[in-house]
Amino acid sequence: MHDQIASTHEAAFLNLNKAAEYLGVSPNTLYVWRHRRQGPPSFRMGRRVMYRISALDEWVIAQEQADSRSNAALNPLIQSPTRRAARTP
Repeated sequence: MHDQIASTHEAAFLNLNKAAEYLGVSPNTLYVWRHRRQGPPSFRMGRRVMYRISALDEWVIAQEQADSRSNAALNPLIQSPTRRAARTP
């Protein structure tokens, strides 16, 4: 029973190195993102930095949605041009 609980918890969280592997980036990149507060959400579990797998997946989806190549609504080439406001002297 204890082994089953342990494997469930291990599957839910990844340490920095495993999270970097999961995302396909270097551990150093993930470390830098963490300190710049740019990357996926993380937390400390004791002395270890941990990432919830569901949070990694959500973060990747958010990155895709923020990129105009993945999100047609953000593609500047399909949007109608806007007129500039008239200048006032």
